[in-house]
Amino acid sequence: MSNNKTVKWKRFSRASYAVFNSLHKQIAIGVLTAAMLQSAGIKASNTTGGGNARFAGNTEARTEDNALLLDTLGIGLDDVEILGTRVPLSDSQAPRMVTVMKAADIKAAAVHSINDLLEYAAGIDVRQRGELGVQTDIAVRGGTFDQVTLLLNGVNISSPHTGHLSADFPVSIDDIERIEVIEGPAARVFGTSAFTGVVNIVTKSAGKEDNGSVSDFISPLKATIHARGGSYGYAAADVRLAMKHEVGGNASFAHSMSGGYARSDGDTQNSFFTNSHLFYQARYTSDNVKVDAQIGYSYKPYGANTFYGLASTDQWESNERLLASVSAETQVGNLHLKPMAYWNRWNDHYQWHRNISPAGENFHQVDVYALAINSWLDSPIGKTAFGVEMKSDAIWSTNLGRPLEEDEYRNTAGHDGTPDRQYTHYDQRTNISAYIEHNILLRQWTVSLGLLANYNTGLDERWRFYPGIDISYRPTEKMKLFASWNMALRMPTFTDLYYSGTNIEGNSNLKPEKTNDVSIGAKYRSTALELQAETFYSHKSDMIDWVVYEDETYDNEGNSIPQKEWIYRSGNFKLDNYGVELNAAVMPIELLGEHSPLRRIAVSYAYISENIAHERPVALSKYAQEYLKHKVVVQADGTIWRNLNISLAWRWQEREGAGNAPYALLDGKLSWDTAAWSAYVDCTNILDKTYYDYSIVRQPGRWIKAGIVMKL
Repeated sequence: MSNNKTVKWKRFSRASYAVFNSLHKQIAIGVLTAAMLQSAGIKASNTTGGGNARFAGNTEARTEDNALLLDTLGIGLDDVEILGTRVPLSDSQAPRMVTVMKAADIKAAAVHSINDLLEYAAGIDVRQRGELGVQTDIAVRGGTFDQVTLLLNGVNISSPHTGHLSADFPVSIDDIERIEVIEGPAARVFGTSAFTGVVNIVTKSAGKEDNGSVSDFISPLKATIHARGGSYGYAAADVRLAMKHEVGGNASFAHSMSGGYARSDGDTQNSFFTNSHLFYQARYTSDNVKVDAQIGYSYKPYGANTFYGLASTDQWESNERLLASVSAETQVGNLHLKPMAYWNRWNDHYQWHRNISPAGENFHQVDVYALAINSWLDSPIGKTAFGVEMKSDAIWSTNLGRPLEEDEYRNTAGHDGTPDRQYTHYDQRTNISAYIEHNILLRQWTVSLGLLANYNTGLDERWRFYPGIDISYRPTEKMKLFASWNMALRMPTFTDLYYSGTNIEGNSNLKPEKTNDVSIGAKYRSTALELQAETFYSHKSDMIDWVVYEDETYDNEGNSIPQKEWIYRSGNFKLDNYGVELNAAVMPIELLGEHSPLRRIAVSYAYISENIAHERPVALSKYAQEYLKHKVVVQADGTIWRNLNISLAWRWQEREGAGNAPYALLDGKLSWDTAAWSAYVDCTNILDKTYYDYSIVRQPGRWIKAGIVMKL
């Protein structure tokens, strides 16, 4: 008798008769221990998708349960494709150092936004003006917030208007599968905006949910509900729905949708906020075609207190963003093709004095349209990638851009748009990038070398070239050594070029920033230990910052001008900087198994030193000279009793610049976790320290939150 029904094992039984249950049946193993997977030497299959894990052979073996088990044990999956090159490579093959924040680490953290989560990465400088990602500036390696490329599932979502708005993510922390970070220039892979680093937010796909079904009638549908509240009038709720179904043959559709709302009165004067977001993701998969699509929306109005200057404590701003992308993958012989199209829109509304006067009020609408095709060819000598991207950046504004004729004015748009105000300025630039990259994959070596050719109508009629090479060497299965040399360019933002307001003045003659970067590093990973070290040196020219020049702090007669009247101007300067980053993590649970009260203990340290040269002496710097010199992060999480889990995180940092006092913060989370639900209490700034990320904007004190997560 033959029984063709497929059975999925989720655990091994010790019963003497258990083996007979598998006779004449196809078995898909759903959970394997990390030790068994390592000893079996399971490696990556050469999939064509970015950010997707797959076992060689039967892909059904790769389940969400398996991923969560491995991730909980602290072992990164070698077959997960990650950032680093134009072709899909696994973590074990990657030629660059990539830091991955995994699902178990994200779940354990006492955070409620992606922005807060990134503060636990020692190599990332996160400066927040408001709690829970109200407005966040993200920088890497002593750079500024305009020099990092932010990706959502591999799609560029960075704003050419200003980096202040790039980190408005239309997803919640519950949507995140992992976060990947590359430090250093990556222009030949992600375009010229990848000046000092790249942060890629990877969301969960509908086929990788770990919760049960809503009902027997709609069994493919799965749901997660997350409700929470806390100090300072904080209340929030998120819902996530996911469904996967077959559509005939080997084809399938997977859908996920999430939405949420959060609000708070804020800890300080005029620091209230609300935040609404929606996100939809879909994937179609067949034998030789995969199509991915995503649509996101967010709207966030908030009190901006002294965000942009001390002269006003009743500033107000709202940020609205919409993004959409679609990409496809297919293979013709040895040639892999991946076309992509994406669109980002931002509507920003700012008031210097809320609802008092149109003076100091600005409206902006920014659109980014892009078409790209990425292709790579497998051959006996490696993988060769080549492709092209065309991107348009455009801004309509009441302030930024070139003045329009009156008959060209447009009414302001978006949630806060009004026919009483019109866009009177406009600018647009087209960016064309073509690249070629070759990856040599040997048993112990990966060599990736390439060249980006770039043309931008915002500069001149010239092509510019940016080469780079990344090398990794694996002397043993547990150790990797890295070396990189890369060049990059960053165009000034529209704010750099045009912004003019109270005590601030842009410069339309700014040059683009240039960098030449060298880094080396090493990574060691055994069953229960992870060690990572990296050092870098960068030579940068035509760097952009907002500064007050010393000769403008006194008048023609030599009398001092009051500081409140000083003017920040955007200008270029030279910069040399170097730094070191060290990371160590121990997973006691790997040694002691389920009897270990500790899952993970991690310690990280980052150090940066800079040498800055201005053509004119500078009295104050708004951003670039206020780099993060020292940062230490210590984290630990584990189990107290049964399902009662605890996590603690302590970080200390010291920033250069006037008024930037060092500070240390302690955060913690206590949770009761089951397969169907979790309840928790967490607290940020447990010791109620007074601290500032920007010297004029005080951050919240002790903030307690509690919530429940239901999986249906």
